Amino acid sequence: MASLTLYGLKNCDTCKKAMTALTADGHDVTMVDIRAEVDLKQKVPAWIGAVGADALVNKRSTTWRNLSTEEKSQVEQDQAEALLIDNPTLIKRPVIETGADVYVGWTKDVQAVF
Repeated sequence: MASLTLYGLKNCDTCKKAMTALTADGHDVTMVDIRAEVDLKQKVPAWIGAVGADALVNKRSTTWRNLSTEEKSQVEQDQAEALLIDNPTLIKRPVIETGADVYVGWTKDVQAVF
């Protein structure tokens, strides 16, 4: 099986569930902390290109709720890149890279792929 890179937060329950399930299924998974170990200026544009800004922004997060109306409008105006780079906890987690594809979240649809 191909090795996977799971971008998330070490204390994120959803990331832990995804990591556990992927490892149990025999995948070689590397966990990368999006706050401490990632060059978001490089990754965020690639992720937005792969899945779109709307899929990448976690609008259910505390970080989202604490943003100003002006900051939230940046997502609608295709200016999400800078907002996500400045606020890594705003990125919907986990982001899973297979090498060829990018998946966001740990929904039934994403689980079905793996």
